Amino acid sequence: MYKKAVLSLLAFCLASSSLVVNSQEKVRLGSPLSQEDLEGFDLIAAPDGSGFPAGSGTAQDGKAVYDINCAVCHGINGEGTTNNTVIVGGDIQSEGPPLRTVGSYWPYASTVFDFIRRAMPATAPKSLTDKQVYQVTAYVLFMNGIIQEEMELNADNLPTIKMPNADGFIDRSHIQ
Repeated sequence: MYKKAVLSLLAFCLASSSLVVNSQEKVRLGSPLSQEDLEGFDLIAAPDGSGFPAGSGTAQDGKAVYDINCAVCHGINGEGTTNNTVIVGGDIQSEGPPLRTVGSYWPYASTVFDFIRRAMPATAPKSLTDKQVYQVTAYVLFMNGIIQEEMELNADNLPTIKMPNADGFIDRSHIQ
């Protein structure tokens, strides 16, 4: 009886694996991507300044873009509509759970730009023009007291902006 059950189970496993292999060979979803298809897909703006597009913007110009595209989630003054959408204020050194915002947590201004460019607005990622991303980034940095309202952000000066928590991170990228 035991031997018969083991043989039946073994036969079932072999048949099942054969079906899986055959089904994987037959499924052909999508089509291969060309290099042209990939252009603009991974828009990375690194802390060293590489990957930034042409363009510029000020906080003055960014307020209008922010009001239309960002305020619905992040609030008129960056206060957010939930704890996850607060982008102004915060305190990493607080007694309670820290509130991580652009002003209190993010280590590089380029990361703010990169995140806005690739992921915002949440309802339509990558829908902002490069100019609008510079403008909104400038406005968010201004709301956090990091830059002046009239400062024009661009590919040259954005990587030079010192964020309040820039020294709050330990670089362990060399550890594998």
